[in-house]
Amino acid sequence: MMNLTQAIACIEESISDPKRGLPFEVFKLISRLTPMVNVDLLVTDKKNRVLLAWRDDIFAGEGWHIPGGIVRFKENLNNRIRQVAISEIGTDVEFSADPIAINQVICSHDTRGHFISLLFKCHIDTDFIPNNKDLSAKDPGYLFWHDHCPENLVQVHEMYRQYISSSTIY
Repeated sequence: MMNLTQAIACIEESISDPKRGLPFEVFKLISRLTPMVNVDLLVTDKKNRVLLAWRDDIFAGEGWHIPGGIVRFKENLNNRIRQVAISEIGTDVEFSADPIAINQVICSHDTRGHFISLLFKCHIDTDFIPNNKDLSAKDPGYLFWHDHCPENLVQVHEMYRQYISSSTIY
């Protein structure tokens, strides 16, 4: 039987470069042991709409959510914001360097159950049309511009409802 030191060495050998992300099983393990820091992007356009993505998974449930991502090892926040915008939205965004909200999220489940979430105000200054490829409106990752906060926001993002509502988008 492997001792703890050997088990840790085995896990570390499975990670080629933590700055590029972790293998999913390692990420799940780490997320059960420590809080994760993530950036969430409140993306608006010149029509004062907010871009949300459809989500449907065991961690957040089904509904609209703000695009976001976990900060990688030794990655600065500006880089993570840019990477999330490219990977989840398909375009770069303008953004404020300081978060407009900082929240601690503790979920009922253990895997991916504790986050420190930083909300950044972002903007797309063009007539950006999401490239939803072959996605339907109920497929995870489907993007849609909202002129008000939808009722079916994922529970974990209820803390952002005030920022998404049409009366406070700025």
